[in-house]
Amino acid sequence: MEFTITGANALTYPHLHIWDWRVAIYLFLGGLAGGCMSMAAVANLRPGKDVPKNQACCWRVPMMTPIILAVGMGFLFLDLQVKEHMYRFYMTLQPLSPMSWGSWILVLVFPAMIAFALSTVPESAMDNLKDGMIRNLIIKAQNSMRPLAKLNFLLGILLSIYTGILLSSFMARPLWNSSILPVLFLNSGMSTGAATMILMARRNSIKLFFTKVDIWLIFSEITVLVLLYYGQFTSPEASRESIMPFFTLTSQYFPYFISILTLSIVLPLAIILKFLELSGDHSENLELTFKQKFEMNASAVLVLLGGAIIRFALVYAGQLSKFTGLS
Repeated sequence: MEFTITGANALTYPHLHIWDWRVAIYLFLGGLAGGCMSMAAVANLRPGKDVPKNQACCWRVPMMTPIILAVGMGFLFLDLQVKEHMYRFYMTLQPLSPMSWGSWILVLVFPAMIAFALSTVPESAMDNLKDGMIRNLIIKAQNSMRPLAKLNFLLGILLSIYTGILLSSFMARPLWNSSILPVLFLNSGMSTGAATMILMARRNSIKLFFTKVDIWLIFSEITVLVLLYYGQFTSPEASRESIMPFFTLTSQYFPYFISILTLSIVLPLAIILKFLELSGDHSENLELTFKQKFEMNASAVLVLLGGAIIRFALVYAGQLSKFTGLS
């Protein structure tokens, strides 16, 4: 079994079932959902919030988050070889199995997501709801908005970290088997969550707040990404060889070379655009020009693009890596 896991990859055994774009999309959407959970919580817990302390703001992102995660889990379901056996994940909890923990985490975060989303329903929408179970649930959730926000902040971090732990637990894949990979996925998830807040927010103050937050997150993401490659390069031969596709300009590895080249352009460009956003007058009543809106949205889209590239590149390149002598 160890021989099969270590030596088989898309190049040597193309007929074997491997992790493909569906898993990469799941990892991206899972990290994005975790980032949205945490960043939406931050929007409602920050000291400078311009609405009453116990009143929610930024309701669009909490409403989107369960849908984002559900779509991601749909792609994961499509990747399952024997879909009829999915229920077996929930017949037991294996404390030493990251997949077992992940299966339960994905289910347990949904009630917290939905409860927080209900707590952010605006008053204007409440006027259109008749008395009944849904209205009563919303009222109860609104009374606990801040505790629910705190819970979502923690669960969002846990969800984003898990997407990295899922890969790093595969010891037979040198590129994935790094303790810094969950930190990278956490950082990337939080950054994409902040970018989503920028895209969806309507208040200028919220856009500018998350612009500042995302600048630091992008700087941190770049640093962690560099440390990941440096750690692999200074490790034993198998780990060092696992990053070579990203720095080898051949037809076989060209997509991986392009991915690292693209990231080296996309993420710094996103930072530059964000610094441009922070220039000038930022009063709450300021009417944003087309250029200012374009810069805000463009930088957020670049961050989302960078997060997706990281997942796709690592998922595919990781399956090329192996320990020499075992295949």
